[in-house]
Amino acid sequence: MATPTEESTETLPQSEGSRIHHVKGDLFACPETDALAHCISEDCRMGAGIAVLFKKKFGGVQELISQQKKTGEVAVLQRGKRYVYYMITKKVVSHKPTYDSMRKSLKAVKEHCLENGVKSLSMPRIGCGLDRLEWDKVSDIIEDVFKDTDINITVYTL
Repeated sequence: MATPTEESTETLPQSEGSRIHHVKGDLFACPETDALAHCISEDCRMGAGIAVLFKKKFGGVQELISQQKKTGEVAVLQRGKRYVYYMITKKVVSHKPTYDSMRKSLKAVKEHCLENGVKSLSMPRIGCGLDRLEWDKVSDIIEDVFKDTDINITVYTL
C-alpha cells in the first residue's frame, strides 16, 4: 500500500484532551512502527469488511485459530517489528459485538502493548462498520481503557 503523503491523509480535528488522533486516509498507510488493531469473531472467518484486507495483507489465519482466543480477548500476529491485534469481540461472524466485549478486548490489547513496548496503535473505527456499534460510545471506551498509558492511538477513516 502507499505510504502516507500530504494528499493521502488528512488530520481531522481532535477533541480537547483526547488521546485519540483522527486521520482521514488509508489505515495501511500508517507508519510501519505502529501496531494495528481491528475486530474479528472467535471463528476467525474474516470474510467481509476491513477484516478481508487484514487477512490478505498479514495472512496467519491458522496461527490466529491456534491461539484459541475467546470473546473479550485478543489474538496477536507479529509481522516484522509490528504487532497486529485481532480483537475477538463476538463468538461467530454472524453475531454482533457488545460494548462490554469491546472493552474487554481493548483491555487485552492495552496489556499486550504495555508488556511489549508498543507506543503507537492505529485502527479503523473498530466495531462501527459492519458491527454497527456507535462510534461515540466506542471512542469513549478507548479513551477510558488507555487513559493511564502513553500509547498514542490513531483512528483512520476513509
